[in-house]
Amino acid sequence: MHLEDHLNRFLELLLKRGLLLLLFHFKIIATCPKSCQCSDIDGATVVHCSSRDLEEIPIDLPMDTVSLKLDANKIHQVPNNAFKDLNYLQELDLSRNSIEKIDLAAFKGVSEGLKLLDLSGNQIHSIPKEALAKLRAKIRLSNNPWHCDCSLQEMLRELILDPDTVNEISCQTSVQEEYVGKPLIQVLDSGINFCNIHNKTTDVAMFITMFGWFAMVITYVVYYVRHNQEDARRHLEYLKSLPSTQIAKDFDTISTVL
Repeated sequence: MHLEDHLNRFLELLLKRGLLLLLFHFKIIATCPKSCQCSDIDGATVVHCSSRDLEEIPIDLPMDTVSLKLDANKIHQVPNNAFKDLNYLQELDLSRNSIEKIDLAAFKGVSEGLKLLDLSGNQIHSIPKEALAKLRAKIRLSNNPWHCDCSLQEMLRELILDPDTVNEISCQTSVQEEYVGKPLIQVLDSGINFCNIHNKTTDVAMFITMFGWFAMVITYVVYYVRHNQEDARRHLEYLKSLPSTQIAKDFDTISTVL
């Protein structure tokens, strides 16, 4: 009987452990997006979603994800709070997608621990400065159709760019035509300041606007004076056409009124 009790306890322990392992396995499966593959490497969750024809960022990502591979998909936008629950995320690969827009709070929640952000090989023309402002990660921005202007210059000033890819950030369009097709870093190193160009353009626009308003005021004044002169001339001609007795009566009437 004593041996039977030990055997029953042993079987119960095995059953409990088996259930725990089953529940743990179920948790991993349940929290991993069906279009991705999740693996545990040294206690850290790595999520592989590369080349899965994804058009959006999965919303059911494991909260303990350390590395997220979303490269070579068809993602067009990084929306607000896309990674807000991934507090342990260190590496985020969004390269070789079709990303055109990145919202202001796209990377909210991952700013502290993120070490690498890869946005290379997309369709990004510009990024709001606020979207990347708090990141301390190394960032790859190469091979995008950038529009080189003051806002891009100010954004890059706040970032830690990957030195191996920094020369591949080129101007597809620019506020000045002569910089199109040139590496942005090379343009900036030559002493070009897009913000000065922006300020000069703004000053010229303000001058043109003020000149336009001034011209409108002058035109109105000239019209007003000429209109009054025309009325005075017509009235004078009318008085001249009246008989002298009628003019006297008009003056007497005016005198009486006064």
